[in-house]
Amino acid sequence: MMVEAGKQVSIEYTLKIDNDTVVASNVGSGPYTYVQGARQIVPGVEKALQGMQTGERKVFSVRPRDGFGERSEEALQVVDKGLVPEESQEVNAQLQGRDERGGIFSARVADVTEETVILDLNHPLAGKTLHFDVKVLDVAEPDG
Repeated sequence: MMVEAGKQVSIEYTLKIDNDTVVASNVGSGPYTYVQGARQIVPGVEKALQGMQTGERKVFSVRPRDGFGERSEEALQVVDKGLVPEESQEVNAQLQGRDERGGIFSARVADVTEETVILDLNHPLAGKTLHFDVKVLDVAEPDG
């Protein structure tokens, strides 16, 4: 069966960034399963896997615009230092919080001044070219 819209696809993958650092991999553990065309994975990966068949392997790269997007300066937010726990007031600390609508967001501390903390709300992989090595393990009709 071929990877096409509406099919349940199970893959084994390794994701690297430009300096050859492995960011994520499920090799040696269970498969990652998603439904093709349901926007459950980044668009560039979905596009690259379209038409592949069970057992097929592909190595490809995804540009930022088709991955996690470009980095945006608008995603930097200056907040009062008192709103950030003291133990997290250091550059590169990771935080989670809730926005005004109750949604959960993640942020990285980009800078700390005497009175403020600058939070970076960009996805950690925003602006990066993603390098994938993917093997299609199974293609099936979706469960349920």
